[in-house]
Amino acid sequence: MYGCYECGICVAACPSARFYDFSPRKIAQTLAREDVELFYEQLNDDVWNCSQCFSCNRCPRQNSPGGLITIMREVAVKNGLRTTKEALAGYTRIIYKIMTTGTQVSPDMLQEDAFPDWGPQVKAVSQNLDVWRRALPPETLHTTGLSWQVEERTMHELYAIWKMTGTLDMIGELDEGLHDIMEEIMDDALEESGLPTE
Repeated sequence: MYGCYECGICVAACPSARFYDFSPRKIAQTLAREDVELFYEQLNDDVWNCSQCFSCNRCPRQNSPGGLITIMREVAVKNGLRTTKEALAGYTRIIYKIMTTGTQVSPDMLQEDAFPDWGPQVKAVSQNLDVWRRALPPETLHTTGLSWQVEERTMHELYAIWKMTGTLDMIGELDEGLHDIMEEIMDDALEESGLPTE
């Protein structure tokens, strides 16, 4: 990090830099310079503009701004920053869907008000859901209540990972109601499966 050339390759490769006032280089420089005020500002805003694609890993000095941003996001979540809650508000449905069905986004979830940071494309998607439903493979099904079949053992292992890594606790920092629902679902399933939870 301290050997950054400031060459801008990370910014040139970054898709988020094209659409937002965002610079992975600025993140790396802030941390290298130990600029606490700018770090706090980035923690509250900039880190949520990163698409986590890790295109920035093209750095000739082998720096990973995307990796640094991942750590910064974890800090923001663990400290319950207001902007974290705002940035992740639309994702509570995704978390719930993963934990209950083993899959992520279905077309009916893509609504403009839930994912404003996804840009204007979400509005176009939400207005043409019937087209997207026909385009996706039928075995995926297309509602938040249904998904393709995921083995029960796989779901239980996923629950154990989320509990043991503290992910469930992090969800509690953002959305206590979702945390309580997920904990009840997971505890019941893990008790039946016999998998460890600590």
